Amino acid sequence: MTIELAIYKLLLVKSIYLKYFKYIQNDNNKDFKMKLYTTLNQIRSHRPCSDGWEKLLKHLGKIQADDEPLSFATILESNGFDDAIWCLRTVAGYGREIRLYAVWCARQVEHLDPFGVAKQTNNVSERYAHGEATEDELKAARAAAMEAMEAMEAGAAWAAVWAAMEAMEAGAAWGAWATRAAWAIAKAAGEAGAAMEQEFIKRFCTEWE
Repeated sequence: MTIELAIYKLLLVKSIYLKYFKYIQNDNNKDFKMKLYTTLNQIRSHRPCSDGWEKLLKHLGKIQADDEPLSFATILESNGFDDAIWCLRTVAGYGREIRLYAVWCARQVEHLDPFGVAKQTNNVSERYAHGEATEDELKAARAAAMEAMEAMEAGAAWAAVWAAMEAMEAGAAWGAWATRAAWAIAKAAGEAGAAMEQEFIKRFCTEWE
């Protein structure tokens, strides 16, 4: 392999990472990290439950909120997966990444819908996040899912479509809600929820170098 070809392949890989994830470079311009942090002040502004808030402060050895960057790995270690998901709503600028994670979680329960509505809804949501579907397609898929839900009885299929519907909504807050919904459905249906937590760690708690 020539040096030129090797450099081209490295640049290609780098461009793919930059396209699908947001990173920041450190001062020496070599390492890349996924920029997904929050702060205690951001969390407090969203009115967390008192028990979870006090637990986090105790873990951090603090008595009040501040603006020091707080990693989601630390939140996960301190408060667990449910609270870490909730804290996604406090992050600005990562709506696309959170939406894609919410869709991934919704896909873990889409098989509970034998009619395929949940799967179709997730397909459109994912395509939209990648810029491959229009706003009109998203609205049409949302309307179709709502119509299907109205015709369904409450149960696993209805819940799977509901999770897909939640993942379709824009913004970090909706993504956080959709992820918690999918996780709750998976647990209620006896599905393995550990995969969702592992995917969370992979996407939001891993530093890339």
